[in-house]
Amino acid sequence: MTTIVTTSDPRAVVIRYIEAVRDGDADAIHDSFAEDATWHYPGDLPISKVWHGRDTIINDFLGSMGPILVPGTLEIELVSTTAEGDRVVAEWTSKAKTVHGAAYDNRCIGIYTVRDGKIASVIEYADTRHVAATLFPDHDAAQPADTVC
Repeated sequence: MTTIVTTSDPRAVVIRYIEAVRDGDADAIHDSFAEDATWHYPGDLPISKVWHGRDTIINDFLGSMGPILVPGTLEIELVSTTAEGDRVVAEWTSKAKTVHGAAYDNRCIGIYTVRDGKIASVIEYADTRHVAATLFPDHDAAQPADTVC
């Protein structure tokens, strides 16, 4: 059973979330987000749009990676964080093997806004060309993804 640690320090909230993803701690991941949180993933990929609501972010956005990655291969490493007020910039690496036979190896940046000890919004930046080639090799980039905000 997971022990949920409550903190209102924005940097600690973001670090706890990234460590929960690394450790596969579903309870801590869920507890990290405000119910009305948003996650913006820019680009023209199938996952590129603004995701609205904690459950949608967890189940539909983050959860959509499960079928693409070989179970047990995901490695997340937090590289650094910088915090100012309620905003935290976190840099991390993500590595995994994909069901398409590719090696996913990306360096990502997220700009997190924390409100009342919960993640209220995220804008994530990554090498979307690498994401497309390794995670979505059949995606036709000429056809724009659903970018409804």
